[in-house]
Amino acid sequence: MEGRDFVVVKMKSGGGRTHPALRYLQRYWGLYAMLLLPIAFFVVFRYWPMINLLLAFKENNLILPVLEIPWAQPWRMYFADGSRVISLPAMANFERAINHPPFQTAFRNTIMFSILDLAVGFPAPIILALLLNELKFKKFKRITQTISYMPHFLSWIIISGMALRLFSPTVGTLNGLLESVQLFLGMEANPIPFLNSAPYWVGTVVFLGVWRSIGWNTIIYLAAITGVNPELYEAADMDGASRIRKMWHVTLPCIRPVIIVLFILAIGGMMGADFDRFVALRNPLVHSVSDVLPLYIWEWGIRQPLTGQAMATAVGLLQNSINLVILLAANYLVKFLGGQGLW
Repeated sequence: MEGRDFVVVKMKSGGGRTHPALRYLQRYWGLYAMLLLPIAFFVVFRYWPMINLLLAFKENNLILPVLEIPWAQPWRMYFADGSRVISLPAMANFERAINHPPFQTAFRNTIMFSILDLAVGFPAPIILALLLNELKFKKFKRITQTISYMPHFLSWIIISGMALRLFSPTVGTLNGLLESVQLFLGMEANPIPFLNSAPYWVGTVVFLGVWRSIGWNTIIYLAAITGVNPELYEAADMDGASRIRKMWHVTLPCIRPVIIVLFILAIGGMMGADFDRFVALRNPLVHSVSDVLPLYIWEWGIRQPLTGQAMATAVGLLQNSINLVILLAANYLVKFLGGQGLW
């Protein structure tokens, strides 16, 4: 009819209703399509190669596919009198690695550097963040932050060259200054072997690791400090609290959840020593302390694959399994003590 508008409504029968999940996918299908490429990347380059972890339980063979390689011999453990205690199937590579003296040295050094890095390197950015937060001159604060961030963008190869120029016993700048001071005081010139003596080398490597990462790790703590309620500082001022008291009783308790999360993550990576740092800074004079598990895996898995690839795979699996156990234990301990863990 003329002059009238008709609206036609198409009614759906009860059996023709679209499922809510299907309607959701029809609406947001573009977002899920964008996820296909990242998912394919992780499947192809992260999860599919995990099949080769079976090599840790198989004989060393570079020709056959990993699924066709025969299983390794069992690990048989005996009492002192020679009677067999237990037989662990396909664990010969683990037995070979654990009884290998270079592995024992690398394991000991990894534990040592992990503890030193955790004891020195973990609280360092927290202290720096607290100090930067107390600076009243904003321009000086920004300059200090920028300078502290810069070492993070230097590779360990560059840092090793800088360390050689700075700490070398013969041409190092620091030893040159020490020699001048010693001669001025009438003492015999005695350079310090920062890079040639094992105890000094350990301290130098730990110092360089802290120097490179302290500024970058401070970013997280500074971001957490900005979320502290200013009224808490005002209340502390009214109570006559000093700056140190405010840091201890206000700032640190407010950023404690962030500290706990980062501490758990640091604990979980204890056995994963920095490969680049030790490759760049080691030398033949300090092999007793510079060999760590990543270098051991590289030496036997990459440089000697004909004889040690299966053993290196076993060591890598053992290393990451220990990291997982430590991470779970640290998370459980934090939650047991009343804190908030990762999950």
